[in-house]
Formats: sequence, C-alpha cells, structure tokens
Amino acid sequence: MSEMRTVQTTKPTHPLQPLTQAEIEEVAAIANASTELPNGLYFEMIELKEPPKSVVRGFSKGDAIERRARVNMFPKDKIGVYCSVVSLDENKVLSVEHLPKARPMIQLEQFMEIEGAIKAAPDFIDACRKRGIMDMDTVCVDPWSAGVFDVEGEVGRHVCHTFAWQKVGGAANYYAHPIEGLNAVVDIKSLEVIRIDDYGTVKVPEKKFEYLAETQETVRQDLRAIDVVQPDGVSFQLDGHVLKWHEWELVIGFNARESLTLHDIRYSGRPVLYRASISEMVVPYGSPDGGHFRKNVFDIGEYGIGKLTNSLKLGCDCLGSIQYLDAWIGDMYGGLFHVENAICIHEEDSGILWKHWDFRSDHTEVRRARRLVISSIVTVGNYEYGFYWYLYMDGMIEFEMKATGIINTTACIPGQPSKYGREVAPGVVGQIHQHVFCARLEMAVDGEENSVVECNTIVEHPENNPYGNAFFEEETVLTTETGRKANSASQRYWKFINPNKQNHVGRPTAYKLEPQSCITPFLNPDSPSGKRSAFITNHLWLTPYDPEERFPAGDFMNHSDGSDGVAAYVKQGRSLENTDVVAWHIFGLHHQPRPEDFPVQPCVTCGFKLMPAGFFDTNPCLDLPSEENKASCNVKAVD
Repeated sequence: MSEMRTVQTTKPTHPLQPLTQAEIEEVAAIANASTELPNGLYFEMIELKEPPKSVVRGFSKGDAIERRARVNMFPKDKIGVYCSVVSLDENKVLSVEHLPKARPMIQLEQFMEIEGAIKAAPDFIDACRKRGIMDMDTVCVDPWSAGVFDVEGEVGRHVCHTFAWQKVGGAANYYAHPIEGLNAVVDIKSLEVIRIDDYGTVKVPEKKFEYLAETQETVRQDLRAIDVVQPDGVSFQLDGHVLKWHEWELVIGFNARESLTLHDIRYSGRPVLYRASISEMVVPYGSPDGGHFRKNVFDIGEYGIGKLTNSLKLGCDCLGSIQYLDAWIGDMYGGLFHVENAICIHEEDSGILWKHWDFRSDHTEVRRARRLVISSIVTVGNYEYGFYWYLYMDGMIEFEMKATGIINTTACIPGQPSKYGREVAPGVVGQIHQHVFCARLEMAVDGEENSVVECNTIVEHPENNPYGNAFFEEETVLTTETGRKANSASQRYWKFINPNKQNHVGRPTAYKLEPQSCITPFLNPDSPSGKRSAFITNHLWLTPYDPEERFPAGDFMNHSDGSDGVAAYVKQGRSLENTDVVAWHIFGLHHQPRPEDFPVQPCVTCGFKLMPAGFFDTNPCLDLPSEENKASCNVKAVD
C-alpha cells in the first residue's frame, strides 16, 4: 500500500459511492468526540451505511445525498465491540449497540505487534534455539485466527494462534523454511504470550526456493511483446463511481471488510442485480497434526480484506487502456489508509460472440465479443486472491476468482510427509485444503419482486420413452427460504424470475445461476470449525432481503460459535415468492498442492455465471456492427 499522497476532495455524486477521504476523517472525529461512546476506543471499521433501496431507486443526479456511516469500535484491553451509526449531515452519533462478547477483526496494524511480542518471549526464544535458530531477526511469525476450541487459558479472551518460518541466508521466500511444530498463542488485547505449543522439532529445510526475477539463473528471451491498444480510446464512461459501458450501468463500491463491491447493476436501464460482493471466504485445512487442526481461517470476516488490497501496477496487474479507482479506508487509530489504484477497469476482447455460415449462399456473419473487467487483488499473508467481475455484451455477468501467491507450508523429514499433505520440495509440505467463497447477490431481475425456480433435467419414464432418448426439464418454485445443493446428475441450476414481467413468449423474465465451481466440504459439521463454517454445507442459500443480514457466517467471526449467519437466517421460514430475494452462492477450490505450486503458485480459478434466461426476447447483440479489426494481419512463424 502506498502512502497517502493526494487529498480526495470530490463530494459524493451517488448515494452508494464509498465514503470519501474527508468523510472517513469526519466520521472518526464525530465518533471520538461523542459522549455516547467510551473514551479511548479503536476503530475496527468505518464504512458507508448504504441507504434504503427506495432512496437509491428514487435518486436523480444532482439530488441531495444523505450520508451515514457504520462504525465499529473496540477497547484496547477488553472484549467487546461498539457498533454505531454516525450521521455526517447531523454531525452526531445516531445509535450505539454494545456487544460485550464480540471480538473485532484482527487489524493489519496488529500484525507486527503480535510478531514482536512472540519473538521477545523467552519460551519462544528457547524453542527456536532448540531448533538451532539463534538469530531471532530471521524468524517470521504469521498471526492466524484462533477459532473456538475451548482450550484452557483461552476461554473468554481474544487470542490468535501463530505459525513461524525462518529467513535462511537472507532469502526472500521464507515460506520455503517452515519452523515446524512451534505455535505461540497470544492474547491480542494485552499482547501476552499465554502459551507456547511445541510439538517436537523437525529440521528447518535449508534449500532456497526463490521467485524474484533477480534470483533466476536465466530469463527467457524468446517472447515477443503483446500490446493491447485502443487507438480511439475506451468505450466506457466513469462519473465518480458510476460506470457505464455498452448497455450496462452500475456503481462501484469498496469497503474495509469485503473490498470490491458492485451496486445497482442495470442493462438497458432494466435492473438485474442490486448488490454483488464476495462476502466471506474460509480456508479449511485437512491436517490434524500438531497445531494445524486450527487452520480454518475466515479471511474476510476475521481480517477484512480492504486493508489488504493491492496497489495495482499498470502493464503488469492490468494490461491495456486502464481506468483506476483509488480506495480510502479508516485505520485502527482513526487515520487513513490510501490504496492507490485499488480497482482496475478495462475492456478486453473475449472471442467470438456469435457466428453463422450459410452453406447455401456461402455467406458468413460473425461478431466479436468484448467484456468489461472490474478487478481488485488482495494479499492475505502468503496468498493472493484476484477478484474479477466481467460484464458481457449479451447480458451475462461472470465472477472469476484467481488464486495465486505462496502456499502455506509445513516441514517434514524429507521423503516422509504425512498423509494430509504433499511434499512440494525436499522437506517442505503443502497440506490438503480448500478455499470456499460466498457470493452474496441481491437479485433484482426487472425489479425487486422476484421468485426462485429450481430446474432439474429428468429422464422420461420408460413407458413414455420407447426409444430411450427422452428427457426434459422440470421446474420447481422454491416458496420459502432454504439451502440447496447442486446436482450434476440432473444438471441443476436456479432461475430468478420476475413473476410480474413477461417476455414475448409469455414467460417470466429471468436470469439463471449455473453452479460451475461447487465444492464438497470435508469438515465434520459438528466439529468446532464445522459449526463456524455452516454456510459451506450448501451451494446456494436463499433468503428474503434484510439489510442487517450481510455476512454468511455472521457479523463477528473471531471466536464465533457458529450461531449467527445464513444457516440461522433460513430457520425463520420466510416467504421467497414475489419478494426481494438474496442469493448466497457457495463455490470454491479443492487444493491438493503439487510441486508446480511452489515456490509461487500459478493462478487457479473458480467462479460462476449469471446468464439471462428469457430476460430478452431475442439475442440482444444483433445490432452490433459487422467489422474487421484492421490491426490484425497474416504472419508466418519463423526461426
């Protein structure tokens, strides 16, 4: 993250625009001065309190905009969180709720404090010396969320559980040198090292595995440049955070917890989605060995990825003609983080959109597709996640998660890894694990009165299937909130329909969600980690909209007991018919590490698509011009 170099002075031009730099500073000042809140609190999060949907729907450019913020604050030395709403217009705190058992997210500012406390602890120093590590400056400690395991000495405290690595010979990639079997447990409030868990020594792997360009023995010289140019400029327009491209219009958001969010997404003025975000991700590891059973981290809910957002580099992270948006985030002390180039916006060619050759007339019609890309990248410790939202000309919305970075590593006796992982280098193990994501989608297909239809393909009964070829699709309206699983055997998908609007064949207008990256969880649902990860047990959850039901595993994830979140929301049994529907789609990656994932992992991807399914009367891209790209040319490969 870059240091703040500029001052954002532009006033918000849309009710859903993220809080500006000046607004964050003002909110912090109001909260700190308020008599409604105790003195000496730290900030977990400052974010826009999104206005009611009716306000957004009735907004016209130039209208007055009421601005409110959600503010979570916590005391340094006590458990609990104060949740407040601050009015920027009235310059005051409107409400305060004290949650005495809640723990805030682990703050970025606390990472180095925790590491410093551990490295200064005599018992930790002794454990390192037992492993032949004499220079504590070479030790790196990563703070992991601790979960809830009712361990003596941890109950009622706010703790983190840590893992350690060593910088060997000045190596940049210290994850090649795990300090196995050594886990410190720290009280985040007091920075007291309350316990050192030592499960036995394993020699720290010494061989370096570097990924920096300057460390490579050779660099390829056979690749020629690929330049993406738009000589006539880009086809999108950006007014503040309001983005227009092709027939699409939307508002780009950003907050400290979710990072990139999208709002009020419309095609040709018709609403499709009101809000879209990746609202949680959890990474369960499969090893019970030593302290590894505690690896079940909620990167969004327990850390917040806004502060972990990368400052993107032109020509590297983003290629072509690029428009960036910066991000401002409140820090723990009421100051600011400035993330320059936090969000990247650009167009890219995406192949053939449609084509037909008429063999009788020998006439061909073809149109090329392009897509608009809205992306952001975050780094959570050793790992990178790329968030990519794609808007297509034919009305499709796609989300792709690109996972890269460095795998989490442990050590073993060379050639003797446990069955819960694979040796990716001599003595270096990558454990089997999963990355499970939840996309929270506030559907708004032609308006906010939607219903949900589950679609399954059925083989016709033998008595009606004399030739054995008959199959058909069966539709079932889901009438009450529920959780559903994907079923590849029936090619199951779900449609979000507007029962009040019809297309030209008399069917409700609709969008469909086809699950593409469904994942089978292997956590015991009754285990400590399984209870906290209840949302991963289904591939789709469906609820009616409630502005306070925002996160699939609950609002406060650190030391949560699993009683909050979408699995609890659906127990209310509310109606799903002709109402404001929220879809919670669960997808992810199942990862058994391989040597090719080390020392840095090539991107692997997962995601989903939302596709129009009767939303249009015909192919909406018939009006695209027939053209040929004049920059294309015939070439002959030569030595």
